[in-house]
Amino acid sequence: MKTNTKIIILRGNSGSGKSTIAKILQKKYGHGTLLLSQDMIRREILYVKDGLNTQTVALLINLIEYGYKHCDTIILEGILNSIWYKKLFDKIYNIFSNVYAYYFDLPFEETLKRHKLKPNCKEFGEAEMQSWWNEKDFLGQIKEKTLTKDMSINQIIDLVNCDLINDKN
Repeated sequence: MKTNTKIIILRGNSGSGKSTIAKILQKKYGHGTLLLSQDMIRREILYVKDGLNTQTVALLINLIEYGYKHCDTIILEGILNSIWYKKLFDKIYNIFSNVYAYYFDLPFEETLKRHKLKPNCKEFGEAEMQSWWNEKDFLGQIKEKTLTKDMSINQIIDLVNCDLINDKN
Protein backbone atom coordinates (compact mmCIF):
# COMPACT_ATOMS: atom_id res chain seq x y z
CA MET A 1 0.00 0.00 0.00
CA LYS A 2 1.28 3.47 -0.91
CA THR A 3 1.54 5.98 1.90
CA ASN A 4 2.98 8.99 0.08
CA THR A 5 0.18 9.44 -2.44
CA LYS A 6 -0.45 13.08 -3.30
CA ILE A 7 -3.83 14.54 -4.17
CA ILE A 8 -4.34 17.63 -6.28
CA ILE A 9 -7.79 19.24 -6.02
CA LEU A 10 -8.92 21.66 -8.73
CA ARG A 11 -12.20 23.41 -7.90
CA GLY A 12 -14.20 26.30 -9.23
CA ASN A 13 -17.23 27.27 -11.24
CA SER A 14 -18.12 25.84 -14.63
CA GLY A 15 -15.87 27.15 -17.39
CA SER A 16 -12.94 27.99 -15.10
CA GLY A 17 -10.38 25.73 -16.76
CA LYS A 18 -10.27 22.88 -14.24
CA SER A 19 -10.56 20.04 -16.76
CA THR A 20 -7.94 21.54 -19.06
CA ILE A 21 -5.42 21.87 -16.23
CA ALA A 22 -6.26 18.40 -14.86
CA LYS A 23 -5.63 16.68 -18.21
CA ILE A 24 -2.31 18.49 -18.67
CA LEU A 25 -1.21 17.53 -15.16
CA GLN A 26 -2.17 13.89 -15.70
CA LYS A 27 -0.02 13.73 -18.83
CA LYS A 28 2.81 15.56 -17.04
CA TYR A 29 2.83 13.18 -14.07
CA GLY A 30 2.26 10.13 -16.28
CA HIS A 31 1.50 6.56 -15.37
CA GLY A 32 0.20 6.06 -11.86
CA THR A 33 -1.78 9.33 -11.97
CA LEU A 34 -5.51 8.90 -11.35
CA LEU A 35 -7.72 11.64 -12.82
CA LEU A 36 -11.17 11.91 -11.25
CA SER A 37 -13.53 14.26 -13.03
CA GLN A 38 -16.69 15.10 -11.09
CA ASP A 39 -18.62 15.68 -14.32
CA MET A 40 -17.56 12.35 -15.83
CA ILE A 41 -18.46 10.41 -12.69
CA ARG A 42 -21.71 12.26 -11.97
CA ARG A 43 -23.10 12.78 -15.45
CA GLU A 44 -21.71 9.85 -17.43
CA ILE A 45 -20.96 7.01 -15.01
CA LEU A 46 -23.73 7.47 -12.44
CA TYR A 47 -26.10 9.69 -14.45
CA VAL A 48 -27.33 11.51 -11.35
CA LYS A 49 -28.12 15.11 -10.44
CA ASP A 50 -25.84 17.15 -8.23
CA GLY A 51 -26.90 18.50 -4.85
CA LEU A 52 -27.14 17.53 -1.22
CA ASN A 53 -26.83 13.75 -0.74
CA THR A 54 -25.68 13.14 -4.31
CA GLN A 55 -24.53 9.57 -4.93
CA THR A 56 -21.40 11.01 -6.49
CA VAL A 57 -19.84 11.59 -3.08
CA ALA A 58 -19.81 7.90 -2.12
CA LEU A 59 -18.27 6.82 -5.43
CA LEU A 60 -15.65 9.56 -5.29
CA ILE A 61 -14.71 8.47 -1.76
CA ASN A 62 -14.29 4.88 -2.98
CA LEU A 63 -12.16 6.02 -5.91
CA ILE A 64 -10.07 8.30 -3.69
CA GLU A 65 -9.43 5.39 -1.31
CA TYR A 66 -8.42 3.18 -4.25
CA GLY A 67 -6.08 5.88 -5.53
CA TYR A 68 -4.58 6.37 -2.09
CA LYS A 69 -3.61 2.69 -2.00
CA HIS A 70 -2.51 2.23 -5.61
CA CYS A 71 -1.49 5.51 -7.25
CA ASP A 72 1.31 8.03 -6.95
CA THR A 73 -0.89 11.04 -7.61
CA ILE A 74 -4.63 11.70 -7.70
CA ILE A 75 -6.12 14.68 -9.50
CA LEU A 76 -9.68 15.51 -8.45
CA GLU A 77 -11.42 18.18 -10.50
CA GLY A 78 -14.88 19.65 -10.61
CA ILE A 79 -17.17 22.31 -9.27
CA LEU A 80 -17.31 20.18 -6.10
CA ASN A 81 -19.59 22.38 -4.00
CA SER A 82 -18.00 22.69 -0.55
CA ILE A 83 -21.24 21.90 1.28
CA TRP A 84 -22.53 19.08 -0.93
CA TYR A 85 -19.10 17.39 -1.01
CA LYS A 86 -18.09 18.07 2.60
CA LYS A 87 -17.98 14.36 3.45
CA LEU A 88 -15.51 13.82 0.57
CA PHE A 89 -13.30 16.69 1.70
CA ASP A 90 -13.38 15.45 5.30
CA LYS A 91 -12.20 12.03 4.07
CA ILE A 92 -9.40 13.61 2.02
CA TYR A 93 -8.34 15.76 4.98
CA ASN A 94 -8.22 12.69 7.25
CA ILE A 95 -6.27 10.29 5.03
CA PHE A 96 -3.85 12.39 2.98
CA SER A 97 -0.77 14.12 4.31
CA ASN A 98 -0.07 15.65 0.87
CA VAL A 99 -3.07 17.72 -0.27
CA TYR A 100 -2.61 20.40 -2.92
CA ALA A 101 -5.85 22.31 -3.39
CA TYR A 102 -6.55 25.11 -5.86
CA TYR A 103 -9.67 27.21 -6.34
CA PHE A 104 -10.37 29.00 -9.63
CA ASP A 105 -11.72 32.35 -8.43
CA LEU A 106 -12.82 33.89 -11.73
CA PRO A 107 -15.58 36.36 -12.54
CA PHE A 108 -18.72 34.93 -14.15
CA GLU A 109 -18.03 36.80 -17.39
CA GLU A 110 -14.63 35.11 -17.71
CA THR A 111 -16.05 31.62 -17.18
CA LEU A 112 -18.71 32.34 -19.79
CA LYS A 113 -16.05 33.50 -22.25
CA ARG A 114 -13.97 30.36 -21.63
CA HIS A 115 -17.03 28.12 -21.92
CA LYS A 116 -17.69 29.41 -25.44
CA LEU A 117 -14.29 28.01 -26.48
CA LYS A 118 -15.05 24.47 -25.23
CA PRO A 119 -16.13 21.60 -27.48
CA ASN A 120 -19.29 21.09 -25.38
CA CYS A 121 -20.32 24.77 -25.46
CA LYS A 122 -23.62 23.89 -27.16
CA GLU A 123 -24.66 21.45 -24.41
CA PHE A 124 -25.47 24.28 -22.00
CA GLY A 125 -25.20 28.04 -21.92
CA GLU A 126 -25.27 31.21 -19.87
CA ALA A 127 -28.57 30.52 -18.08
CA GLU A 128 -27.43 27.10 -16.82
CA MET A 129 -24.00 28.41 -15.84
CA GLN A 130 -25.64 31.26 -13.91
CA SER A 131 -27.92 28.80 -12.08
CA TRP A 132 -24.87 26.74 -11.02
CA TRP A 133 -22.79 29.78 -10.05
CA ASN A 134 -21.42 29.63 -6.51
CA GLU A 135 -19.33 32.70 -5.67
CA LYS A 136 -16.15 32.16 -3.63
CA ASP A 137 -17.01 28.62 -2.52
CA PHE A 138 -13.81 28.06 -0.55
CA LEU A 139 -13.21 24.95 1.54
CA GLY A 140 -12.99 25.26 5.28
CA GLN A 141 -10.89 22.30 6.34
CA ILE A 142 -8.45 22.20 3.41
CA LYS A 143 -6.38 25.27 2.53
CA GLU A 144 -6.71 26.23 -1.13
CA LYS A 145 -4.52 28.45 -3.26
CA THR A 146 -6.50 30.91 -5.36
CA LEU A 147 -6.13 30.91 -9.13
CA THR A 148 -7.21 34.05 -11.00
CA LYS A 149 -8.27 34.94 -14.54
CA ASP A 150 -4.90 36.60 -15.16
CA MET A 151 -2.98 33.36 -14.69
CA SER A 152 -2.06 31.46 -17.84
CA ILE A 153 -2.28 27.70 -18.19
CA ASN A 154 1.52 27.49 -17.97
CA GLN A 155 1.59 29.62 -14.81
CA ILE A 156 -0.96 27.35 -13.14
CA ILE A 157 0.89 24.18 -14.19
CA ASP A 158 4.16 25.69 -12.91
CA LEU A 159 2.54 26.65 -9.59
CA VAL A 160 1.18 23.15 -9.00
CA ASN A 161 4.44 21.54 -10.09
CA CYS A 162 6.50 23.81 -7.82
CA ASP A 163 4.21 23.03 -4.87
CA LEU A 164 4.69 19.29 -5.41
CA ILE A 165 8.45 19.57 -5.94
CA ASN A 166 8.99 21.87 -2.95
CA ASP A 167 7.07 19.49 -0.70
CA LYS A 168 9.46 16.67 -1.60
CA ASN A 169 12.42 18.61 -0.18
